[in-house]
Amino acid sequence: MTSVAMTIAGSDSGGGAGIQADIKTFSALNVFATSVITAVTAQNTRGVSAVEDISPTMIREQMRAVLADITVHAIKIGMVSRCETIHAVAGGLTDYSGPVVLDPVMVATSGDRLLREDAISALISSLVPKATIVTPNLPEAALLTGMPVSETRSDMTRQAETILNAGARAVLIKGGHGTGCDSIDLLFDQSGVTEFSSPRVDTRNDHGTGCTLAAAITAGLARGLSLHESVGAAKTYLQDALIAGKALSIGGGHGPVHHFHKWWPA
Repeated sequence: MTSVAMTIAGSDSGGGAGIQADIKTFSALNVFATSVITAVTAQNTRGVSAVEDISPTMIREQMRAVLADITVHAIKIGMVSRCETIHAVAGGLTDYSGPVVLDPVMVATSGDRLLREDAISALISSLVPKATIVTPNLPEAALLTGMPVSETRSDMTRQAETILNAGARAVLIKGGHGTGCDSIDLLFDQSGVTEFSSPRVDTRNDHGTGCTLAAAITAGLARGLSLHESVGAAKTYLQDALIAGKALSIGGGHGPVHHFHKWWPA
């Protein structure tokens, strides 16, 4: 049986993040990709210059069209920039019972804001309770919980507990924005806390890392892996994509990771 995943996210014209990164990741991990576009961004490796939201009606119609015809084994939610978009996506998930990965895209690698301030509460109330796992980085976890950016493991634990109490079944707080020689991600779920660690990669080509990790987790879940297996495999895939991506020369800012590093060298 062919494994199928859906990405619900914004389009990145530069090809490094968003829908484009998700489809590349699904494809690289042997999963057929379907998509629902929530916004179109004009961006490159240096930043985002314009954003145009897709109407809630069109978002619902995209979801309805795919789910009515294709068996989707897992769904990833990325950029949902405003309240209307969030409610449209939540409504489209009403009858969906498969795993949902919520990547709360709030700020791009370039620093550009991708989630409106007034939409944070809608995200927490409408989408977090539908999530099998929420995958914030350190700044996103702080914005979701209204706390300062975590500097310690106990800080991360408090923020994860807050997100779990909002209805998520699991939370992966990513340590890519932290310090130290290793990038440490902490997975919080009913079984406790699991640490996933990898050496920090010195590269400017880190655009789309959050999208890619969440998409790789989604691909694992679509293939029937457990949550812990999916996170571990996704962490390995992203690490390899970051290392291989160091040799890419795309744009003058934060270039992309190398999603297809197994197929062609940079």
